[in-house]
Amino acid sequence: MDGKELEKILEAVQSGALSVEQALERLRVLPYDDLGCAKLDLHRAIRTGFPEVVFCQGKTGDQAVEIVKRLAGHHAKVLATRVAPDIAERIAGEVAGCVYHPLARILVVKRPSKKPAAKTAKPAGGKYIMVLCAGTADIPVGEEAAVTAEAMGSRVERAYDVGVAGLHRLLDQKEKIMQANVLIVVAGMEGALPSVVGGLVSCPVIAVPTSVGYGASFGGLSALLAMLNSCAAGVAVMNIDNGFGAGYFAHLVNR
Repeated sequence: MDGKELEKILEAVQSGALSVEQALERLRVLPYDDLGCAKLDLHRAIRTGFPEVVFCQGKTGDQAVEIVKRLAGHHAKVLATRVAPDIAERIAGEVAGCVYHPLARILVVKRPSKKPAAKTAKPAGGKYIMVLCAGTADIPVGEEAAVTAEAMGSRVERAYDVGVAGLHRLLDQKEKIMQANVLIVVAGMEGALPSVVGGLVSCPVIAVPTSVGYGASFGGLSALLAMLNSCAAGVAVMNIDNGFGAGYFAHLVNR
């Protein structure tokens, strides 16, 4: 349930189309639904504007299916992250409207609308988020960020394999980079790309270190520390491999 659905219920009670008892029945699971293995925050969309997101890594298949199914019964859109292909297949078998993004490991559930589909595929408005990835190996984290922001309603542009080992590749994207409302910059190895980008633009830069790299990268710790110590102003840093967090925050900035 989101703010619009709550508003409809209150208006129905006010007009007499819905009794107080019927309204209470619809609202009885607020603020959360206890499944035993999880307490689902069904009130979150009203408070924050987007439903609780399901982190599937570490959950059993049964748990992931039940949680997504229950959330889909209450929200028009559900987002599940770190979803393995076999779990995504199981969820899609029980929940209508699933779209799986294998590279991002994200499952988006969109409740089938009774209204005719809109002709415009992309979100309205000229503002957009741009996701930059230093290397091809960083793309899964970049895609997690991009798909998250798109699922929340932002327009997203992408430029991949534009790392500091070949700055001409980055500069070829200069026009799009300069027009972005917020940038997500994903990099492993030495994690230098966010500093370079931060020195070129006036918009916020969200840096995401990845666990890509050889031994002294320490699973992304080296890139994380480099980004935290960036000398470029306007750079904020996410946790290692946290593309979801970057996409969510970028959408909040973009809207």
